[in-house]
Amino acid sequence: MRAHILAVHLSPVHEFSKQRFGCITLLAGLGVEGDAHCGETVQHRSRVARDPTQPNLRQVHLLQSELLAALSAQGHAVRPGDIGENVTTRDIDLLALPTDTELHLGPDAVVRITGLRNPCVQIDRFQPGLMAAVLDRSPEGELIRKAGVMAVVLRGGVVSDQDPIEIRLPAGAHTPLRPV
Repeated sequence: MRAHILAVHLSPVHEFSKQRFGCITLLAGLGVEGDAHCGETVQHRSRVARDPTQPNLRQVHLLQSELLAALSAQGHAVRPGDIGENVTTRDIDLLALPTDTELHLGPDAVVRITGLRNPCVQIDRFQPGLMAAVLDRSPEGELIRKAGVMAVVLRGGVVSDQDPIEIRLPAGAHTPLRPV
């Protein structure tokens, strides 16, 4: 199977879930055109409150659809876009990729993975118990975050449902993903 986009989403307001569209436009250095999180500096409310001048390392949120299937098996009804992602993927283990991996989305767009999404309390407000379902512990006791990855847009373009995803790993030693 080849990695591809299952669905794309955006919301012009700061809501937890995002509306599904047939396509979205990624803007280099900014994020998803028309999305509340689009901008050069941080747009997530909690981060803006701490320091509004920080660079926006969370321009695009990507989530693998396989997580949605796992959540469904645990009794959670979660559809693409419900967890606030901009891009829902299929047949790619986003969480196993190293920091700075480039994903070529569709014919033109390129994003660089900056780190893991750190789920917040809004996830339990959306659906009780969902926070625990997207967190786990390794055998060594380390927290495992499964709520997707964050990225910045290197090259813009239109991204649509069913577009292919090409993965380009960074050169040299690979750095594991950390929360951003």
